[in-house]
Parts: sequence; structure tokens; C-alpha cells
Amino acid sequence: MKLLDYTLPAPAENLALDEALLLAAEGGTGGAVLRLWELPAYAAVVGSGGSVGIDVNASACTADGVPVLRRASGGGTVLLGPGCLCFSLVLGYDHAPGLTEIPASNRYILARVLRALAPAVPANVEGTSDLAVSGVKFSGNAQQRKRRFFLHHGTLLCGFDLALVAKYLNPPERQPEYRRDRPHAEFVANLPITVEHAKRLLIAEWRPEAEYGPVPIEKVHELVAEKYARDEWTHRR
Repeated sequence: MKLLDYTLPAPAENLALDEALLLAAEGGTGGAVLRLWELPAYAAVVGSGGSVGIDVNASACTADGVPVLRRASGGGTVLLGPGCLCFSLVLGYDHAPGLTEIPASNRYILARVLRALAPAVPANVEGTSDLAVSGVKFSGNAQQRKRRFFLHHGTLLCGFDLALVAKYLNPPERQPEYRRDRPHAEFVANLPITVEHAKRLLIAEWRPEAEYGPVPIEKVHELVAEKYARDEWTHRR
């Protein structure tokens, strides 16, 4: 596994880079990677099957210049920005037993993330793929899959402005049972660590042996132009 601690300037470029890393691995020019990134400004990101009209407060986002994007993985809508560490793992199905099945792969990866965070916080898995402390969520996760490799990416809230979640995102159309109809303000919380501390914990757990390179920037630009910057993609639902 290799490490890529790298954030591109635009939100669409960062979504595209995650997919480009997956495609590089699938195509034989890349491989297993742990990517760490943090957007310098806020962006609302819906899952591949999510609804912009239902999940996003579009008027608030437009008024404040917060872009709305759609990623290629599943899962719910998230607000990214300063204080939200994104971690992205590209793994081959032969990396560990059971990774061909989504539930088993979630269990494997989330168990390792929990082990990484254990020195800082006692947490557990809630719902399908959330991480929480005493029923309060600090991490959401989603996957995109190919034939030989898959992408698992997640978030860790570390000093995030939580009030903005309710400002820019509507209550979700579908909720995990453990949420119990709680509003955003009562459902999400920050970890008691900084983004840099969280990075160190994840790196210590996954133990990448080298830096990833070169970054597939041409593929990133191609994916942005063909998908992530297009209204037809973002507003397809």
C-alpha cells in the first residue's frame, strides 16, 4: 500500500481523483493506496443514488456559494470542508478475506479505522457503515466497486463547523434506525482530535510503505469534464 496525502484545489477534482485512483488500480497502473484529503472550502456531496432536490438546501448553498456535487459511490449526502478529514482506500479483493462482499469489506475496514482511533476515542459501528460514539455519528462511509479493486472512502469530523450541516443539508430521505429522527445538530459530533492527529492514527494503522505517484492528473481532468462538472451528472436525481 502507498500513501497519498493530497488535496486538489476544486471539490470536483477531489472526487475525480478518488475514482482515478480506483481506475488506475483496476487498469494495472496503480495499486492499493491510502489517500488523505481535506477540502479548504465547503461543498455538499450527494451519493450516486441520492437526490439533490431532497437532500440539499439548494437555496442556502447558492446564496453562500457552496457547490453541490455528486460522487460515484453510494451512501448519503455529506457536507465536506475544513475540519472534515476524508480518507480513501483503494484495495484489491485479495487484500484480505471476504472483501468481495460489501458488508464484509465494511466490517474489515471499519474495524481497522476503529482500532486506529482507539487511543483517542471509544467508538463503534452504527447502521450500515457509520462510526459513532454513544449513538452520535462522526463518520460516514461509502464504496465504489470494479472487477478487481474497490474504493472505500469515509469522513472523520475533527473540528468541523457542525452548525453548517443543518444549514446546507436537509434531513435525509432515508435514515438509519439508530438516528431516531434526530436533527443534524443532535446526530453528528466532532472527534476530540485534530485532523493532523487523525491522519497520524490512520497512517499508523494502515502502514503504507511508500508515497503514491505519479498522481493520475490527466484522468482527473477527464473525469471532471465528462462527469463531475456536468449538471447532467449532478442533477440526474
